[in-house]
Amino acid sequence: MLISDRDLIDRAILLLSQEIWCWGRDILRPEGNFLQEIGFLRFEPPEGHDECSSVYSLKLPGDRVVVLRGFGVFYGDRRLGGVFLPRYEFRPQYTKVARLDAQPWLYADLPDMNPPTQRQRASCAALTLDLIDWIRSYEVNIAENLGVEYRRSTLVQWDNGERPIILAEDMPREWRSLGIAMAADFRSVLPDGDTDRGQ
Repeated sequence: MLISDRDLIDRAILLLSQEIWCWGRDILRPEGNFLQEIGFLRFEPPEGHDECSSVYSLKLPGDRVVVLRGFGVFYGDRRLGGVFLPRYEFRPQYTKVARLDAQPWLYADLPDMNPPTQRQRASCAALTLDLIDWIRSYEVNIAENLGVEYRRSTLVQWDNGERPIILAEDMPREWRSLGIAMAADFRSVLPDGDTDRGQ
């Protein structure tokens, strides 16, 4: 698999899980749903999926898309395919599909996702690093527009006294550091010039 450092994986799992929690709080923000404010489309669960939360999808420039779920994040780029980061594994799963034909109410609704083959590793690495950078920029946007104190408030219930907490003010830097570390880990599979992603 692409990521070989266990400590890096563990830190990434913690960071992504906390981020997904924060997205949920950003949706429930008393002043209004922040995801929708920045352009996310909300898709409510259809009949028969009452146990599911809404799907949030954002089209990005360059024919890219990010789709948020409680069990992970999908990121697609028409040129490269798609990658899914499972919340509690942080093992990038690759697909040639850049756009989802149906909303991923469950993991089974995603297209066929697999660890990348040797030939797909560069695309999977590039997609993963781009997604990490998008999440970093999202947290920078939160800090600049809503303030660090807002992000701190979203972490109050997340801090159950048992799990490690990444401080609100450290979240953008943690995502940047993760991107840099993963770019180094991916160096052998990325084309020359792509290893500066995440910096």
